Amino acid sequence: MSFSYVTQSLLGGFAFTCLLFGLTLIMSIPLGLIISFCSMSKFKPLSFITKVFVWIIRGVPLMLQIFIVYFLPAKFWGELNRYYYFTYGIQFGHNGAGIGTFIAVVIAFVINYAAYFSEIFRGGIESISAGQYEAGKVLGMTKTQIFFKIVLLQVVKRILAPISNEVITLVKDTALSNTVGIIEIILQAQLFTEKAIWPLFYSGAFYLVFVGVLTLLFGYIEKKLSYFKA
Repeated sequence: MSFSYVTQSLLGGFAFTCLLFGLTLIMSIPLGLIISFCSMSKFKPLSFITKVFVWIIRGVPLMLQIFIVYFLPAKFWGELNRYYYFTYGIQFGHNGAGIGTFIAVVIAFVINYAAYFSEIFRGGIESISAGQYEAGKVLGMTKTQIFFKIVLLQVVKRILAPISNEVITLVKDTALSNTVGIIEIILQAQLFTEKAIWPLFYSGAFYLVFVGVLTLLFGYIEKKLSYFKA
């Protein structure tokens, strides 16, 4: 078992880690922003439902959410298929049919992180003083212009630290995808444990480098936004 062979294998698993990380980030951030707007809505039923949804998602472990998204559609489809087969003689397909493993994991991750991001966005938006909105109105700006030209960059500055923490946590949480058989880098490293234990420690180096790059990136962004004073 050569070092180059282990490295090549771990890089293959790390590719899935990066793919899951990227897809989650790309989809959960805009979804989180939408959820934050819903939770701040003046329409009380929408606000209440959204807050309950966020409370449930934040309160239930991510691993359980992965299991629910992965197993529930297959179970539902199987029961529905069985009902129609015995009642009407109609069979739609295999009883175990469901969504793909990777798609299920992505859905679970996106929903989970969107809920966390939504609370960060909500806190950032609500921290902007009402005077800035009023100043925008005096200048004849629309609500959309006020948000994107006055509020948004200040919100980004204020939420950058908590967002960076969540993003770094996401990097490590991707390892939970192996609970349903996704061969990410940790599971790939475990395949070598019968012969040697060092690949497990070696896989940690990939995470350290990834987190290090993200830390430098967020530090750079923070300096670029330093002209905004909280």
